[in-house]
Amino acid sequence: MRVYIDNAVEAAFDFDHEAVANDVCRAVLEKENCPFDCEINITITDDDEIRQINRRTRDIDKATDVLSFPGMFFESPAVFDVGDMEMSDLIDPESGLIVLGDIVLSFDRIKKQALEYGHSIKREYAFLITHSMLHLCGYDHMTESEAAVMEERQRLILDGLKITRGDNNEQ
Repeated sequence: MRVYIDNAVEAAFDFDHEAVANDVCRAVLEKENCPFDCEINITITDDDEIRQINRRTRDIDKATDVLSFPGMFFESPAVFDVGDMEMSDLIDPESGLIVLGDIVLSFDRIKKQALEYGHSIKREYAFLITHSMLHLCGYDHMTESEAAVMEERQRLILDGLKITRGDNNEQ
């Protein structure tokens, strides 16, 4: 697994944000039994840029906390069956890895939501990456039952990493 991080706004973290991103991505892929060696691209930006991306890609003219752009499409969550897809279409020719997808995070929202929810920036950052990784693995939250499944998976993954809601002392 390889995680590429583009800190486009030079966001300053008081923890090793690259290590946290790697730990979260690895934990999700292990929990979901991903059989592939994957590449994940993470961009950290601000509200203005994520709003532009949201408008351009989803026709929603507002900032959001995280956007997920899957490289694979799933019949069912975490069923890593490429089906009729050509493997060559899924592989980054430079790295030789399966491109699981792209994650775009708003650093503005990470800070704001950490404060609102009373936990650390590290916890919010890890939560949003976990949430987005589950989207990249085919999960969604369009119905109550789908949301419940995603929420439970998020909790299990973050608890396993010992990054909990009570984590408000670390930044």
